[in-house]
Amino acid sequence: MEETMETFMGRLGREPELKYTPTGKAVCYLSVAVKSSEKDIPNWKRVIVWERQAEICSVQLKKGGEIFVQGRNERKEFTDKQGQKKSYEEVNARLVGFTNI
Repeated sequence: MEETMETFMGRLGREPELKYTPTGKAVCYLSVAVKSSEKDIPNWKRVIVWERQAEICSVQLKKGGEIFVQGRNERKEFTDKQGQKKSYEEVNARLVGFTNI
């Protein structure tokens, strides 16, 4: 698993999804569209927010809202049911900023 720090701004592509782990920790999943410098097609980021910040995000953020994210970018690999190796990236957020205007 590779990790790098990342900072970006973007817009939410869907409503935040709040869940709780079996131990009771809040976790919020965000899908963020970041403008690409080369194309009109956005670069989509999976973002995970934890604990109290996750609960705040689930209440305050709405689809289409602009946010700032700083966190650890992680590349994860897995093998699907057909035996194919696959990978994806997600950002484990340390800081999420937004305005409610």
